[in-house]
Amino acid sequence: MRQPAVAGLVLAAGAGRRFGSPKALARTPDGRSWLALAVGALRDAGCSPIYVAVGAAADEVLPLVPAEAEPVLVADPSEGVGASLRAGLAAARSSDAVALAIITVDTPDLPATAVQRMTRCADSASLVQAVYGARPGHPVVIGRDHWPALAASVVGDRGARDYLRTHGAQKVDCADLWSGEDRDTR
Repeated sequence: MRQPAVAGLVLAAGAGRRFGSPKALARTPDGRSWLALAVGALRDAGCSPIYVAVGAAADEVLPLVPAEAEPVLVADPSEGVGASLRAGLAAARSSDAVALAIITVDTPDLPATAVQRMTRCADSASLVQAVYGARPGHPVVIGRDHWPALAASVVGDRGARDYLRTHGAQKVDCADLWSGEDRDTR
């Protein structure tokens, strides 16, 4: 029996004010694109289709979006991660995916195994968040049943955090796979 499709979304539309430039343009010390690494983690975990929320510096970021991913333009990225999440959810609605695995571009060390752990049993009712010890992080998996309510609830720069907490998201520890650290500085 074929496992239900889980789409992937890379949140990469921000201006990266604390970082000093859009994180979607960042590279590892050996030159690998953070954006390509994020898409690769979702792809290697079996996510399909894969969307990339693009906003700040879109003219520079769009050429970096790997061919296996679909860019989703965020109309007002200065509104915060909520705008990126709404744009990604809207794009995913046209897919046959039962759930959406969400990651941020500023997690270049994220292994596909963490995404796989989170998506292994995903279905339309899933609401799952990775944790690292007691600290919540990414990936997050949102079942299709939650997409309309989540899209209606996200505002500003808080993303899905409040929705996950108030709706009792299942916590899945991924600390054995990697640190869960995002990068806010170079």
